Amino acid sequence: MWSSPEMALPSTKTILSVAASLTASALLLRTVANDLIPDSVQDYFLTRLRKFSARFSSNITVVVDELDGYAVNQMFQAASVYLGDTLSSTTRRIKVMKTEKEKQFAVKIDKNQELVDFFDGAEFKWILISSRNENAVSRSNGDHRIAPAELRSYELRFHKKHREMALNRYLRYVLERAKQIKEERKSVKLHTVDYNGSDYWGRINLDHPATFETLVMDSEAKKALIDDLNRFIARKEYYRRVGKAWKRGYLLYGPPGTGKSSLVAAMANYLKFDVYDLDLKEVQCNSDLRRLLIGTGNRSILVIEDIDCSINLQNRNLDDECDYSQDDKITLSGLLNFIDGLWSSCGDERIVVFTTNHKDKLDPALLRPGRMDVHIHMSYCDFSGFKILAKNYLEIKEHPLFGEVEELLKKVKATPAEVGGELMKSDEPDLALRGLLNFLQTKEVQS
Repeated sequence: MWSSPEMALPSTKTILSVAASLTASALLLRTVANDLIPDSVQDYFLTRLRKFSARFSSNITVVVDELDGYAVNQMFQAASVYLGDTLSSTTRRIKVMKTEKEKQFAVKIDKNQELVDFFDGAEFKWILISSRNENAVSRSNGDHRIAPAELRSYELRFHKKHREMALNRYLRYVLERAKQIKEERKSVKLHTVDYNGSDYWGRINLDHPATFETLVMDSEAKKALIDDLNRFIARKEYYRRVGKAWKRGYLLYGPPGTGKSSLVAAMANYLKFDVYDLDLKEVQCNSDLRRLLIGTGNRSILVIEDIDCSINLQNRNLDDECDYSQDDKITLSGLLNFIDGLWSSCGDERIVVFTTNHKDKLDPALLRPGRMDVHIHMSYCDFSGFKILAKNYLEIKEHPLFGEVEELLKKVKATPAEVGGELMKSDEPDLALRGLLNFLQTKEVQS
């Protein structure tokens, strides 16, 4: 006996009702399992299931552990950054974090969540595995830090025919892309001496707004500096080939208020380099100086301001290298050894900036190439510098009073700080410019 199609097939309403019921049941079972079954048991069964599936698969699995002993695996860190930026629409569970010091959210995949990535047409599947560390004990080297209670690793799966691509190209791509992402997101930090810290440095965000566009500086000198910085960061292999430490030294000199500190901030913002502000008067001896300099990170700018008056470094005996009685104070020989001796090679992409108001007071040993490679004179404000300040402070490019300002700046020595201070006194361009003219006229009379 034949049945009609309507009698043989359930209605759409019935199918949807059953599907909804099954979905609800699955969610209920999953919730009950998460609530009642310990994480360790869930992890065990998931691990066994993955191993069982792998026996009958044509895929290869690469394991990327978070730690190698107590050393952090760079590949794991890079994968975390890369995957957080490459979340696919199929990733159902993600983690979002933000520390007080950071401006952006950090997005990561949660454990046991699969992420599918594609590279040159090949499919790569990542999953974060986490298990309890039964050997989480204190370290025995006196560091007093605790081994992690959780052991984490990434499992990367791909078809065996892509083995060479994965190992030789894809993982290298992940490393490079992670580095780019970190640089794009990086908040520049300002590090200052902190003897109570674990590495003698404390840090805060450097929120200085200075850029090369807003900086008052001779245009040709500014372009030369930018070109020099670009050349420096692009010459990693060159420095290796010639056998020199990958570092560059700059001397900024000129009267107070000419923008030396702002130039350092502009360099840091341009390169995305952290700044280490070293006040030599706070350093007790050569051994402390050595520890501080070793504690600076790669891609950083070490700043020693007012080097001429920080400590009495002038005309020190450069032949006291083996005089161990000098270790209770900072010596010129000690400083020079850390700048361009063997200690200077303990790191890459490092810039050292010295500032001074009196270049003529510095010991000639500090000034030679290799220590201070580039000397930049920060001078008084000229008319082109004034126009930059007028744009910054008053948001104007032209004004009838500009001519009078230009004539006075040819005769009066005024620093960018002084000019900027006058322009800040009013939001009205007429009032601010007339106040600046009065200031310049008074200086002309007094000179």
